[in-house]
Amino acid sequence: MIGEGLIRTIREQFALDWNGIHGASHWARVRENGLRLAALTGAKANVVELFAFLHDSKRQNDGYDPEHGQRAASFAQGLAGSAFSLQAHDLELLLTACRGHSDGIMVGDITVLTCWDADRLDLGRVGIRPDPDLLCTPAARDPDFLELAHLRSLT
Repeated sequence: MIGEGLIRTIREQFALDWNGIHGASHWARVRENGLRLAALTGAKANVVELFAFLHDSKRQNDGYDPEHGQRAASFAQGLAGSAFSLQAHDLELLLTACRGHSDGIMVGDITVLTCWDADRLDLGRVGIRPDPDLLCTPAARDPDFLELAHLRSLT
């Protein structure tokens, strides 16, 4: 799903440090978290994988940037059909996940919830241990899963 062309397109427009806290290594860990979760939750892995690489792709800074999710959704919508293909329903799931990923929402479609948990599980990179009560899925709240994801976030 994530090919070199899509990565190149994302990188060419990415405004922040590629190796920074919202850059490529974060996206790779969100992908890893998300695919592991999807195997447990039944989420659509193709949507989860795209979310991982797109959700922070339109950040303008590493701090407070409340519109970055909406910008990411707009960017994803513009790429759909050329840089990647999704069925209409799956594209809407991706756009919803991008729009709401930093809003603290905890209800919705299992694919969207899996995306949000995959991102929240990588908070250790900024010194925050994820709170199980703020994770959406039972799989992400599992103590063993949570611990492994947290350790991964510290690398």
